[in-house]
Amino acid sequence: MRFGRDAPAVLIAATVVVVSALGALSYMLFNSLTDAVERGQFQLMQSIVDGALRDAENKALARAEMVAGLPATKRLMATRDRDGLIAEYGAMFAGQKARHGVDQAQFHVPPATSLLRLNNPALFGDDLSRSRPMVVAANRERASRKGFAIARSGPAIFGVAPISDAAGTALGSFEIGLDFGPLLAALKSAHGLDLALFVEGPPLRELATGADPAKLGEQNQVGRFVRFSATNATLLQPLVTAADLAAVNAPAHYTRETQGNFYGVLLLPLKNADGVSLGVIAAARDFNGTRIAAGESLVWQICFSLIAIVLLSGLILIVIRGFLLAPLKQVGARLAALSAGEAAEPMDDTSVYPAEMRTILGFYERIRARMSRADARTPASRPGSHP
Repeated sequence: MRFGRDAPAVLIAATVVVVSALGALSYMLFNSLTDAVERGQFQLMQSIVDGALRDAENKALARAEMVAGLPATKRLMATRDRDGLIAEYGAMFAGQKARHGVDQAQFHVPPATSLLRLNNPALFGDDLSRSRPMVVAANRERASRKGFAIARSGPAIFGVAPISDAAGTALGSFEIGLDFGPLLAALKSAHGLDLALFVEGPPLRELATGADPAKLGEQNQVGRFVRFSATNATLLQPLVTAADLAAVNAPAHYTRETQGNFYGVLLLPLKNADGVSLGVIAAARDFNGTRIAAGESLVWQICFSLIAIVLLSGLILIVIRGFLLAPLKQVGARLAALSAGEAAEPMDDTSVYPAEMRTILGFYERIRARMSRADARTPASRPGSHP
């Protein structure tokens, strides 16, 4: 082993290993922080969508309860006066549809028979017992209900309020249904999310016989689901596939790259009043910021690690060669001269050497001084002298 060659190599190799390990740990830590940020983004997305759905349910129910509680409603429902209901509330429904996304409004008589659809007055008298459990429950229990359902005109967020006369006799119920389209558009405008409503195909085609046929076309089919509404169908098509929707029974999320960008995708199941899952809300947000930051972090950590390795390697060489090998080389040269019988030369300036090395150099100086005194006592021993 040559100390001057092998010791720096060992120390430099150890430096490379330690700095690389620290860089890897730092990168893992940054990745965990990035994951935490993205998890926070998913939680925020879920909070936004859940809050919007709950708010829409409350708005639908508030409108339904307001109409159900009016004296005119009670009077007209008691006589099943369809023409009177149209005259009283037709203009109101048109205004709500144009300005607030109210898509459906319907009066029912117990147990769940359609008396009047303000959105389609010509269609009435059909039994909703099988298709609308929320309406059945509101009339049976005489209590308000709200939530997601598929009606004849399509899926919507409903609020159903019972109607009773002054004596407490059940007269029927009234419902308001809010369209998903304006809701999704409002969320995109306010929060930068792209969203889509996916509805189970078989119940949608069975129940929503009055829905827009274009929305039920093959171009919107995603596995067993139909993409009924979307803020950006082109973007969401590769982000939400049939496999992603196949088993969404609880909120789920993932990240995916498309069109050169990374997106976080959140899937939320939509269930009816009986707890049966009938659809999924998908929300996507651009995650490029965190992914670019993670990539840049890796590049910077590699650069910093290389710089640290170079600087520490140089420092190792300077310390070993300058503080250790240089004085050892000087001592070796002087001792070699002494062993060859040459004159003992004084050491160079030793103040730059470590204290431990100056101790060894001091030993040499004492040996040199002793030999110089011995030479002074025996002149014949000096080179060039004669007996």
